Amino acid sequence: MGRFHALSIRNKLLAMVLLPLAGVLPLLGLLLLWWSNAAFDRLLITKIRADLAVAQGYFERVLAEVGTGTGAIADSHALALALRHGGDVTALLAAQGRRAGLDFIHWRPGESTPDGTSLAVLSPPEQAALLAPAQRARVAVPLVGTRNAAPTARTQEERAMVLLSSRTVHGDDGRPLGRVLGGVLLNRNLPFIDHINQIVYPEGSLPFGSQGTATLFLDDVRISTNVRLFGPSPDERAIGTRVSQAVRDAVLGRGQTWLDRAFVVNDWYVSAYEPLTDGRGQRVGMLYVGFLERPFTLLKYAALAGIGVVFFAVMIVAAVVSLRWARDIFGPVERMEATMQGVEGGDLGARVGAVASGDEIGRLARHLDHLLDVLQRWNAELDAKVAERTRELETAQGQLLRSEKLAAVGQLTASIAHEINNPIAVIQGNLDLVRTQLPPEVSDAARDELRLIDEQVERMRLIVTQLLQFARPAEYAGYMAPVDTARVAEDCLVLVGHLLSRTRITLVRDLRATRWPAINRNELQQVLVNLLVNAIHVMPEGGTLTLSSRDELGEDGAERVVLAVGDTGPGLEAALMDQLFKPFVTRKKDGTGLGLWISRSLVERYGGELLAANRAEGGACFSVVLRVDGGG
Repeated sequence: MGRFHALSIRNKLLAMVLLPLAGVLPLLGLLLLWWSNAAFDRLLITKIRADLAVAQGYFERVLAEVGTGTGAIADSHALALALRHGGDVTALLAAQGRRAGLDFIHWRPGESTPDGTSLAVLSPPEQAALLAPAQRARVAVPLVGTRNAAPTARTQEERAMVLLSSRTVHGDDGRPLGRVLGGVLLNRNLPFIDHINQIVYPEGSLPFGSQGTATLFLDDVRISTNVRLFGPSPDERAIGTRVSQAVRDAVLGRGQTWLDRAFVVNDWYVSAYEPLTDGRGQRVGMLYVGFLERPFTLLKYAALAGIGVVFFAVMIVAAVVSLRWARDIFGPVERMEATMQGVEGGDLGARVGAVASGDEIGRLARHLDHLLDVLQRWNAELDAKVAERTRELETAQGQLLRSEKLAAVGQLTASIAHEINNPIAVIQGNLDLVRTQLPPEVSDAARDELRLIDEQVERMRLIVTQLLQFARPAEYAGYMAPVDTARVAEDCLVLVGHLLSRTRITLVRDLRATRWPAINRNELQQVLVNLLVNAIHVMPEGGTLTLSSRDELGEDGAERVVLAVGDTGPGLEAALMDQLFKPFVTRKKDGTGLGLWISRSLVERYGGELLAANRAEGGACFSVVLRVDGGG
C-alpha cells in the first residue's frame, strides 16, 4: 500500500484504469466461458434425456403390441374351432403369428399361468422349447474385448432376450384349456434396433455431421446395435462389445439412468442408458441411445472462442477510451506540479498555460496561473518599494532609519498578505470542489497528489501569516497562562512527525523541567516547531535531534525554564551569527527569512530570550529561555 501512495497521479490513474481491465474483465470472461460451457452441456443432456424418452416409449409400445397380438390369437375364433374339432393348431398359430409380427408362438395345452407380457431372459434349455433352430442360431453372441469394460471370464453370451407374452385360452364352459406363448427375439434383431434409431434420430435431426445410435444390452453385452466397429469391415456392427464398468455399475448395479458422455466402442458419445427389468423386476439389460459428441464439442469450442475474442476486443477498446479520459485528469495536474516546482526554483514566469478541460481541474489550473500573476506583480512592486526605501534608509542614522524601513516594509507586506489571501481562498475552494466531484475510486487514488497541493496552499497561507505577524506583531499577541512545557514539546514532535518519518534522524528526548512558565501556548508551540523544522532541514543525510528542557536559576536568582533544540548538522557560521535573528535572513533556498525573527519576537514579547550557539560536539543549539512567575 505504501508503494501505491508513493506513485504519481499518472501512474495511479493508469493503474486504476488498467487493473480492472486486465483483472476484472478477464475474470468475467472466464466466468462467462464457464457458464456457457456448462449451459451447453446441460442442453446436450436435456436433448439426450428426450431421446431416451422417445426410445423407451417405442420399446414399451412394441412390448404392448406383442401382448396385444398374442392375446388376439388366443381369443381368435379360428383357434377355438381348431381346438374344438382337432385341427392343426401349430400351423394355424404359425400363420397368425407371422401376421402379428411375432418371431415365435406356441400352444401349451393344460397349462394355466397368469396372463402377462414382459421382458424375459431365456436360458439355452428354455430356448430349445420356444425358438426355432434359425432363431437359436441368432442367440449366441461372442464377447469382444472392450476398453474399460468390467473383467469377465466369459467368452460368449448364450442367453436370449425376448419380449414374451402369455395368454390363457378358455373352453365354452369357462375352464382353461391351455395357454398361448408368443414373443419377439431381441438378439441380433437389427430391424427392431434400426427402427428405434430411425424414430429417435430421423434423417437430418442431428446437425454438424453427428450420428445417432441405439443399442439393446443383455446384462452389459450388446446383443442388438447399430454402432459400427472400425476395422476391415466398417459395416460390421459392434454386437458382442460391452459397456464400460462405470456405466454398468451405475445402471445395472444401482438402477440409475445414465445421462452423460460415455466412451462407446471407439468414440465418445453423449449417452443415455436406461435399465431394463424382466417380469420379476430384476435388472437384466439396458436400453441405450446416444450421438457423437465431437461435432458438438467443436461447435462449443468455436462459440467459446468467439466469446473470448469479443471480450478481448471490448477490453482493448475500453482500455484506449479509459486512457484518453485518464490523460485529461493527470495531464493538467502534472503541469500544475511542474509550474509550482519551476516557481520554487526561481522561474517566476512559469505558468500552467491553457487547459482544454473546463472541469474543476481546469479551473484550478487557471486560478493557479492567476495567483502566480498576482504574486509576480506584487513581488515586482515589493522589490521596487524595498529598493526605494533602502536607498532612503541608507541616508538615515541608527534606530530611526531601521524603524522607518520596518514601518514601510510592514505596511507593504500587510497589503500583499491581504491581496494574496483572496486567490489562496479561491484555490482552496476549488480544490475542495475537486474532491467532492471526483468519483470515490479516483479520489482515493488522487489523495496524495491533492494533499501536495494542500501543502503548497498551506505553505502560502503560512507565509501570509508570517508576513502579517511581521507587519502587525501587536495584533498577534496571545492569551498568557502557565503551560506544561513537556506536554507542549510532545505535541510539537507529533506535528513534525511526518518530516522525521522521511529521514534517518534519531530523536532524543530529555524533558526534565517541572516549572510552568507563563506564555501563550500556541505561540510557544509555533516557536518550537520552527526550531525543530530548521534542525531537520540541516540534517538531510541523518543525524541526532535533541529536544530537552530543564529548570534553572538566572543570574538575578529568578526561576526560569530552558527549552533547547540541538542538532548534529554543520553548525552556524560566524558570519551568520550576527544576522541570524534579523528579518529576511535565511540559508534555505525556499525560506522566507522570517521564522527566527518572528520566533525571537514572540519569546521576547513574554519576557523571554531566544539564544543560538554552536555545540562543542558539533552542530547547533537553539535555547528558549522563559521566566517563571510564581509556582508551576
